[in-house]
Amino acid sequence: MLRIEVAIERDVMTIRMEGRFVAQFAEDARALLGRSEIPFGLVVDLSEVSFVDSTGEDVLVWLRRIGATFVAQSAYSLDVCKRLRLPVAAEPACIRSTAPWDSRNSSAGFPHRNPQSLRSTTAKDHRLSRSRLR
Repeated sequence: MLRIEVAIERDVMTIRMEGRFVAQFAEDARALLGRSEIPFGLVVDLSEVSFVDSTGEDVLVWLRRIGATFVAQSAYSLDVCKRLRLPVAAEPACIRSTAPWDSRNSSAGFPHRNPQSLRSTTAKDHRLSRSRLR
């Protein structure tokens, strides 16, 4: 079984895969992406993929050819990326922290921001601007 989550934010499409990227699932993913308008940036997170067969490998190589960058945070996904020569993102933690499925999300509107820090910054800025008025 394969689970795919897609998030689009600021001209970057992030695809997070979880499970087995095999045969029919891989071909379905290729067909779906082939019909979609792919934005400037494409990031594919393979960190939760547990197995890739030859069809899945073909689709991953195709994704590389159309410009995808990959996130790999598990030993298996790192091995797949190395073996297939897939470009791995230099800072995967930054990419994952902005993803809508990330458990560190603080609000639906701003998944990558902490509302508490926004409030304290706003209050501090407000105090500074009031002191400048005096």
